Amino acid sequence: MNVRPCPASCQEWELPFLAEPERVAPLRRAVRLNLTRWGLPALIDAAQLCLTELVTNVITHVGVKTPTWVAISLKGTHLRIEVRDPDIGTLPKPLRAAATEENGRGLSLVAAVADRWGVSPHDYGKTTWCELATGFTEPAARVGDPRDMRAEALLTLYGSRPLPLPAPRTSRLSRATAEEAAIGLIVDLLHWLSAHGGDPDTALDYAQVQLEAGLGGVS
Repeated sequence: MNVRPCPASCQEWELPFLAEPERVAPLRRAVRLNLTRWGLPALIDAAQLCLTELVTNVITHVGVKTPTWVAISLKGTHLRIEVRDPDIGTLPKPLRAAATEENGRGLSLVAAVADRWGVSPHDYGKTTWCELATGFTEPAARVGDPRDMRAEALLTLYGSRPLPLPAPRTSRLSRATAEEAAIGLIVDLLHWLSAHGGDPDTALDYAQVQLEAGLGGVS
């Protein structure tokens, strides 16, 4: 794998869900979209396999509809995949499955594919995690474009307080102004992604997935 800098657009991604078999396919799609956006297409298959096995382990051994969280992030030079659940009674471990058995190989597959994996118990449950080598080195330098700096500032503020939204009874002109400002923000953010190695089309696709999940409610 060629060593290259991590694009500055890399972000941590996290999603709560109920552990059900039908959730696996949307999660795999989200992994593909994130890793494509982060410039890690070579890791998609391995990351999807690991996430599938970790989530399936929760479904099988903790129970269907268990409140679960998945988090994917870059930790140094590795991609880290975490699946958290509230059960601390039994810590998962690889099983020796017979050649004729269909189940029991999940964590063994994770151990074979990932560079390292483990289980971290905590007060509110446990986190089963694995890490895949990316070949990234240091983050890329920022681009001094005004649009890039505006988007950077907004991304920083976004984590601390929400942006003001127009009240339901504001004038049509005020709402049109707010809508124009929101569109301008989207354009700046897409420029920021592009400037740091991201794909705006993939970002829009991923944003649509997140929007649909939010409108439908994450159950």
